[in-house]
Amino acid sequence: SDDQGYGDLNIHGNTNINTPVLDQFASESARFDRFYVSPLCAPTRASLLTGRYHLRTGTISVSQGLEIMQSSEVTLGEVFRDNGYKTGLFGKWHNGQHMPNHPMGQGFDEFFGFCGGHWSNYFDTELEHNGKMVQTKGYITDILTDKAIEFIDANKDKPFLCYVPYNAPHSPHQVPDAYFDKYKAKGLDDESASIYGMVENMDVNIGRLLKKLEDTGLANETIVLFLTDNGPNGVRFNGGMKGIKGSVDEGGVRVPCFWRWKGKITPGSMPIPGAHIDILPTLAELCNLKKVQTKPLDGVSLAQMLSGENQQVNRNLFTHVA
Repeated sequence: SDDQGYGDLNIHGNTNINTPVLDQFASESARFDRFYVSPLCAPTRASLLTGRYHLRTGTISVSQGLEIMQSSEVTLGEVFRDNGYKTGLFGKWHNGQHMPNHPMGQGFDEFFGFCGGHWSNYFDTELEHNGKMVQTKGYITDILTDKAIEFIDANKDKPFLCYVPYNAPHSPHQVPDAYFDKYKAKGLDDESASIYGMVENMDVNIGRLLKKLEDTGLANETIVLFLTDNGPNGVRFNGGMKGIKGSVDEGGVRVPCFWRWKGKITPGSMPIPGAHIDILPTLAELCNLKKVQTKPLDGVSLAQMLSGENQQVNRNLFTHVA
């Protein structure tokens, strides 16, 4: 998710927000109490996709061309596609708008969403589908989920990688009235009511994705990973940490991260800190992917620990903001 902080979950001690799906999902998952990303959107996405620190990928910041990832980078999409997976991306890209930096130039067979860092209208908006703008009807988080579910249905009989980078709760803080009214009734200010409503709506939609896996018989065969891209986009409950989005302090870079693979990944708290740079090598090992030539990785595979075995990782983790 986009701009959802560590504290924007009920399971992390926020009594003002309702996130029953993610709370339950966390209880079924390996949970990183210390998981670190970059302080801003595009840098985190570049590291998640490549297993490399964002500065190495050419992604420096979030605008003026500094968000563009070098097309020579090898992404999760390319690694999984080259191993026979169908790959789809449904949501916010933010690492380049034009080929070859476009998602479809970086390993994704299907793309539905937007390439920039910001989208100005979340209701009945235009979104891009495989290079063409299409008119949509409804709320953007619901629509992105609909498309991800269609992708799962279409590919349920073959291996797939379904990347769903929701843009909620990034500004503008637009949300269906029922969610906003619920949090206003709790006495929250307009911004907090909107943000918490956006997170709860996303929680509902994540529930739809998880139900689709159950209904298609794929729940036990699918690794499901949830994380957010930086700290909260404003001053609100964040587990007592210093810093928000855009800060290298812990509150700007420590986020939720839950990994579920029923029967294979051991639920519980993970003893070793993890980071966005670890996602690519960890997924590659968990899925037994053949060796694909990438640029030198900064991340390490944490598959051994996730599988319940002892693992030692001795390293420093670095963060940066432009």
